[in-house]
Amino acid sequence: MDIFDAINNRTSYRGKYKDIPVPKADLIKILEAGTAAPSGCNKQTTSFIAVDDKRLLAEVKALIDPPIAVTAPAFILVLTQKIYAYRDKCFNIQDYSAAIENMLLAIKGLGYESCWYEGHITDDDDIAGKIAHHMGIPDEYRIVCILPVGIPEEEPKKTSKQPFESRIWFNGFGGNK
Repeated sequence: MDIFDAINNRTSYRGKYKDIPVPKADLIKILEAGTAAPSGCNKQTTSFIAVDDKRLLAEVKALIDPPIAVTAPAFILVLTQKIYAYRDKCFNIQDYSAAIENMLLAIKGLGYESCWYEGHITDDDDIAGKIAHHMGIPDEYRIVCILPVGIPEEEPKKTSKQPFESRIWFNGFGGNK
């Protein structure tokens, strides 16, 4: 798929997935896209765990309440560390955001669908912490996102975007100079 097609057609998919495993080779391509993302001062604060083992995937899904992506054949857990670039500057949020977007585009480009689940798992009930404990993730890492990966059962719904002209200007705010 052309990169611009992937960008323009990617949407958050929250539907059911087909019961078809994601080949490890495809998961590796997706993870490589994540590691290829830019990183503030090259501190590389983002790491990933791909979960495609059916038993382990079911255990992880059981920790998520309310449930998400219950039929997804794979999850990618996105982890971050607080590594300071200089003085008190840490760019881990920018790092994992860039990595997630790269992976979402790779997922779409390979013919799969996904959704960036962050707030749901990092909220006050600390689902991410429960998953991290279950997975044996060291305390210096924090799960910030889950990306389900799979072939959708239904056609993804395209969301509407505000008109280009209402959000984009050249050479100054609100005008096209």
